[in-house]
Amino acid sequence: MTIIPVTDPLDPSIAVFRDVKERDLTGRLGGFIAEGEVVLNVLARSQFHRARALLIAEKRLVRLAPLIARFDPEVPVYTASQLVMDAIAGFAIHRGILAHGERRAMPAPETLLAGAPPRALVVVLFGIANHDNMGGIFRNAAAFGAAGVLLDPTCCDPLYRKAIRVSVGAALSLPFARLGPEDDPITLLTRHGFTPLALSPAGRTPLAAVLRPARAAVLLGAEGEGLAESLMVRAETVAIPMSGAFDSLNVATTSGIVLHHLASR
Repeated sequence: MTIIPVTDPLDPSIAVFRDVKERDLTGRLGGFIAEGEVVLNVLARSQFHRARALLIAEKRLVRLAPLIARFDPEVPVYTASQLVMDAIAGFAIHRGILAHGERRAMPAPETLLAGAPPRALVVVLFGIANHDNMGGIFRNAAAFGAAGVLLDPTCCDPLYRKAIRVSVGAALSLPFARLGPEDDPITLLTRHGFTPLALSPAGRTPLAAVLRPARAAVLLGAEGEGLAESLMVRAETVAIPMSGAFDSLNVATTSGIVLHHLASR
């Protein structure tokens, strides 16, 4: 591997890493920014995305050498002092590790569902706009063996830096597909043999009573608004009973409870 020292935060060769926070939401030359050693490990073995460049703090280089060596030798590895790296990113990069990744095309929803095994879980998200929740859902989906995630057009980007970090890299390793505005998710799911399970505080069936279908699709909506009634009336609605005045959980927490229940049945 070739190590390229950087001493000037305005060096044009590392422009893609500059001002990380301000530019994340608008994308970076068709790619994404990933940070941290755990995430870098996932990116190194990802089937779906690959690194375009790495930026590593000088103090981390020796220990990370075996990990860096797992990337294509053509991927440039830039290194800088912690002060210069912080100046490049625009904030303190405590982990000392950034990667610029190439966003590969994800499968179409039809392809993702058709390619799932005969016994499979998928997660279908509607209106999830919070990147912490998105990352948490991907982490839970990967932990409990989901075959993939479908996103409606209003969901935020799973490859936003914070979502990738919260997912501990699951957003880079789990296939996802985005539904089109004209797609009917219930028809799409049932055509591929998936039983849609719509989570709602008003669900008819308590989660403990749900029998795992061979192919199950967990439908989750945004906190507050929840799932549209037009979806609920065409799915099996499921509730997680609670005590006291509480009627709902954080959507990422909900995904973990539901996926654990279904994966263990």
